[in-house]
Amino acid sequence: MTNRLADTLSPYLRAHAEYPVDWYPWGADAFAEAQRRDVPLLISIGYSTCHWCHVMARESFSSPSVAAVVNENFVAVKIDREEHPDVDGAYMAAASAFTQNLGWPLTVFATPQGRTFYAGTYWPPESRGQLPSFLEVLAAVREAWDVRRDQAMESADAVADALARAAETSPSDLPGEAELAAAATEIARREDRLYGGFGGAPKFPAATTLRFLQAPTVRRSAADAAAAADRAMVAMAASDLRDDDGGFFRYATGRDWTVPHYERMLTDNAQLLDVAVAAGDQETARGIVSFLLTVLRRGGGGFGAAQDSESWIDGQRSEGGYYQRPIAERAGLEPPSVDGKVITGWNGLAIAALARAGAAFGEPSWVDAAAEAAPFVLETNRGTDGQLVRMSLDRIASAAVATVADLALLAEGLFALAMATGDATWAARAREVLDDTLAGRTDVDPVLAEQNVTLAPDQTDGDLPSGASALASAALTAWRLGAGASYQEAAAAIVREHAARAVAQPFAHGTLLLVAAGLATAPRQVVVVSEQRDGALARAARQTDAEVVAVVSPAQAQAFADAGFDLFEGKSHAELAYDCRAFVCRLPTADPRELARGR
Repeated sequence: MTNRLADTLSPYLRAHAEYPVDWYPWGADAFAEAQRRDVPLLISIGYSTCHWCHVMARESFSSPSVAAVVNENFVAVKIDREEHPDVDGAYMAAASAFTQNLGWPLTVFATPQGRTFYAGTYWPPESRGQLPSFLEVLAAVREAWDVRRDQAMESADAVADALARAAETSPSDLPGEAELAAAATEIARREDRLYGGFGGAPKFPAATTLRFLQAPTVRRSAADAAAAADRAMVAMAASDLRDDDGGFFRYATGRDWTVPHYERMLTDNAQLLDVAVAAGDQETARGIVSFLLTVLRRGGGGFGAAQDSESWIDGQRSEGGYYQRPIAERAGLEPPSVDGKVITGWNGLAIAALARAGAAFGEPSWVDAAAEAAPFVLETNRGTDGQLVRMSLDRIASAAVATVADLALLAEGLFALAMATGDATWAARAREVLDDTLAGRTDVDPVLAEQNVTLAPDQTDGDLPSGASALASAALTAWRLGAGASYQEAAAAIVREHAARAVAQPFAHGTLLLVAAGLATAPRQVVVVSEQRDGALARAARQTDAEVVAVVSPAQAQAFADAGFDLFEGKSHAELAYDCRAFVCRLPTADPRELARGR
């Protein structure tokens, strides 16, 4: 049996196309069918490199007997969380009302209108201790729908109301340096002094948190907390979390960074590249770049979403077996597959990290890789209406809408590329994307909107910056480059909206606090005007702790100024460096040693 998933763009959905469950992809047809039959929706959410998603598929969704129960009693919907993050976020938030063990596969039971009345994650084919079997869960949910429907509907309404209340915010003042230092110190209290990183098992890289701790403001006002980030990077780089080829796994199940969860995500590696650059760790940075360029990079220059944890070894599926072999023994093995989805925001992270790393460590080929990815995303990830979309696969754009985070992260990447190359065109493109996003010209998933499903508030920085934090960060960068005070005001407004919660729960708001730190002190902006991109002045500039480092020719400086980036106005004399604080510049200098004076 080949179901409706065969023609979708998602590799995860395609992998389920031959299974006997009568799957629908996310869309209006599934809701219409559930309403026609008056049965609940069974919404299963996962992604292609998710180990337990593979397990549940093999154990349950491939079973004809399980499929018969599902098909008779439910309308089954399969969703790739990486293609539809807003859908995943909405149902993940709703699922939190029913289980604390959130993760993927996420299994949600919803009314024909899409409102959640029960949810969980993985269920086995047979009961195990207190964990019921999947068939037992299916039977109980269907009985509840048939016999106690009023209670199910009340539960769905209560979840929707709770989510609406959770989205409410109370604006406050911008955090000052003292509050930011206190937040950093609070994070540092969770440091695992024995093994590095934060908390116990399972242990995640927490890149968004590490980047806040590495902020210049934190390094000055909370040096011990900042050092915790550097110690975490050293510990992770020396641990089993890092593969022999330099790429990092998703997380470790052991407190000492052992027994990794072997999938390797673009998001983690791109952000850890930024962490390595901020720590001055060239060796770790080179390993990450090698992984990005040799494993995840796709034809045309875009970057795939992830590499799987599983592969075939000796005719059997093995979770992690490929990675447990020494590099020399892998040559004869089929490597784990790469999910080739080119996701707009995730590629923005990679573009930014490669551009910054290439500039910092004098590796123009890394900057070139970023410059190849940028036009690929800008040209390929567009819908028929010309708007940027969430992703593409094999150069075919998905219909899934781009999120605020997608657009803001892409804008941030283009700004970083502009600074690394000296090409103002990238900055202008970044500002176009940013302006549309700030103006609210972004789409909401049409099915969520049509069904009036309560959206989850995207307010925390977990494995990725939230949409709000990413947007504030891109606006802050635009202001630092001289695009105008309105961008500083936009960043500040977003931070004020979430500041109270961020200061109270700093570990969950690393990116927002990083932006707050950037607003708390005057930025250092170093512009070198030179025809020599690798000259002594350029090298000295890249060693500073400045938030903006740009090396431009006189013509490029003029192009930035003409494009409306006032930081570059009047900086046209070659072989001079301008060292500025919030646009107030010292006398230009031709002496590289002058740039080493610091703030």
